[in-house]
This record gives sequence, C-alpha cells and structure tokens, in this order.
Amino acid sequence: MQNTSLFDQVLGLAKLLPTKEKIKLIDQLAPEITHNLPDNEQSMHRKSLRGIWKDIDITDEDIANARQEMWGKFPREDF
Repeated sequence: MQNTSLFDQVLGLAKLLPTKEKIKLIDQLAPEITHNLPDNEQSMHRKSLRGIWKDIDITDEDIANARQEMWGKFPREDF
C-alpha cells in the first residue's frame, strides 16, 4: 500500500512539471527501465516458420478457385 501512495505522489509531482521537464524526466528514466527489462532474445523463444508449407500441396486449380471465390463478384454494381 505504501508503494501505491509513493507512486501516486511521484505521479502527482510529475504532472506538475512543465513539458520540457517531463521530457527530461523521461530521458533520465528510460535508459534505466530499458536496462532492467529482460533481454528480448532470451525472453522470446520464437519457432522458425521456414518450411511451414512444405507438406501442403497447392495446385494451380486451388489457386484458380480461390481467385474466383475472391474476385468472382467484382466489380459489383449494387452500390
């Protein structure tokens, strides 16, 4: 509870600052916040998408059907 009231006090004081001083405050705090964040490479484990479509057989007919489905009613004259 004490942290919340301290946060509210600091926020209230920050809101009283002129815009240029707010910018200085952000410039001072941003590097520290960035430093304290976990490293993006270590925290995010992404699976490679390379080869995601390797077992999918898409024929020319499939592509033609999809195009017909998407563009079949274009251009419309009802508007």
